[in-house]
Amino acid sequence: MSKMTKSLLAASVLAATTLASGTALAGASANVGMVSDYIFRGIDQGSGATASAGLDYDISGFYVGTWVADVAVGAEYDLYAGYAGEVGGFSYDLGYITYNYTNDAFDDTYAEGALSIGYGPISASYAKGTYDNYGDELDYTFASITAEYKGMYATYGEHGDDFEGSYVELGYNTAIADWDAGIAIISADKELAGMTDADGDDVGDVSVVFSIGKSIDF
Repeated sequence: MSKMTKSLLAASVLAATTLASGTALAGASANVGMVSDYIFRGIDQGSGATASAGLDYDISGFYVGTWVADVAVGAEYDLYAGYAGEVGGFSYDLGYITYNYTNDAFDDTYAEGALSIGYGPISASYAKGTYDNYGDELDYTFASITAEYKGMYATYGEHGDDFEGSYVELGYNTAIADWDAGIAIISADKELAGMTDADGDDVGDVSVVFSIGKSIDF
């Protein structure tokens, strides 16, 4: 199992939620959060419980931001910018993001352009990027579709190009006092899980992840 598959786009569910919420209001905002297990796009990062923090600024639909998280070795820091808006009930977000690490022992740099669209309870996203892979550059794609209803959601995601694998995520998000809390069940196929059974055959994996976070507008 390649390092790319294990660490693909290391940024937790909280990072994606932060980016979306950070573009909702004009001005600056900050966020903090923690997840019980570091899983993104169906891939367990192997970092266990992870704390994170971020800063965002948006004006007239344009946004820039950064997000930082502790990982198994060093820290991850993401830098992103884009434009988000709504037309005729359809929402959209076109952005560019880089995923960087303070210690090469954990992973190398990723960079991608991404487009997401939504209408009512349904949203879809597509990303295409490159992975530096310590001098042996590789390409990747990722596509997903999500349905939401009263705090509950279901996501199907699939990796492509030089890599493969898919996952299904079922979750529930709610507010507790001034904090956002969530639980998710994530089922990754054998290409993403990196696990074997007693016979040494590749198998899938199911994880349960708890999250809590808070965003503050300035």
